[in-house]
Amino acid sequence: MSWSITWSWQAPKRIAALAPVEGGMVVSSGLDLFMIEADGTVRWKVELPFKAHCAQANNGVLGILAAHGFYVLSTSDGSMLHEGRSTPGGFTEILARPGGGWILSGREGNLHLFTHEGTGLRRLESGKVRRLLGWLDREHMMWQDAEGKLWCARLAQSDQKRILENRVWSWVTPLMSGRILMQSNDGGIWEGVPHPFGWDSLERIEYESLEPMEGVRSADGWWVLGIEGHLHHLSAHAENESPTLLGESMNLGDLLIGLTPDTMVTATREGLIRRWSAPHLAQAERQGRYQAVAQAALAKNWEERKALFVRAQTAEDEGRLSRAVELYGALGRSEDVRRLLKRQKEGGE
Repeated sequence: MSWSITWSWQAPKRIAALAPVEGGMVVSSGLDLFMIEADGTVRWKVELPFKAHCAQANNGVLGILAAHGFYVLSTSDGSMLHEGRSTPGGFTEILARPGGGWILSGREGNLHLFTHEGTGLRRLESGKVRRLLGWLDREHMMWQDAEGKLWCARLAQSDQKRILENRVWSWVTPLMSGRILMQSNDGGIWEGVPHPFGWDSLERIEYESLEPMEGVRSADGWWVLGIEGHLHHLSAHAENESPTLLGESMNLGDLLIGLTPDTMVTATREGLIRRWSAPHLAQAERQGRYQAVAQAALAKNWEERKALFVRAQTAEDEGRLSRAVELYGALGRSEDVRRLLKRQKEGGE
């Protein structure tokens, strides 16, 4: 058994952005924003004052970049929760913070930190950012600079940043399951497991010439969308019955996102969206659906928990770690509790 197309959908206008949301996806087409369910039905459609060029969902809230502004919407009905903020030159990318909150990269060379609801907190001088890569934990996040080098910042009571290494990468995926896929200047594809000061592992993947556009990690490894519009499975082996190439007779476009461990979406800029699924990854699919359902449930009761989250994050950002530990504990966030207790032990408060 292999990956196959379960359904396709034609957007009315050119697609500017695509992002996974609770097992489905949000699509920016013209001035319209669509929330599409896992079965292909449209949950809601809203019209924005400007075309959204970047989106990301987090705990029932959708962060949107449009024109020079940042807007926050509800994933349940698309209603506007925060009119957003703007910055000279605008923002280029958005990254959700674990547990709530956002990091935005500005065109002027700063990282902007926001609360979950869209209130600005502070900014960090970063230099021009090519791509925001993801979080190693709630404090440490990574990005790629304009030259292609990787950086890591620690966002806590006192923000710090450092370059991970001096090597230049021509192409990098976001962090997925703690791993990252990169292309070196000689065309080689590498997989790395980063930590704040370097690499836990860094391995070159032997693969024939490939010009990657986007990459996602599913339950069966990495899938990379090449410039020719085909999907390449980098983890496949010669003895494996699974195909190493999808869409050989078609142009899948240049947009690729992962929805769950067994589903992914390709799209052309002209608006043709294809949802792919892998029946042989049924167990991973169930786990992915459980996670999506949990995210949706959290979205429904987020209003009840929101105040507690905000208080915990504010306490942490202000350095009141003991209070933050109490609040995170009340929310059942044991990982954050352990992280802050470790900081306290190291003299962080």
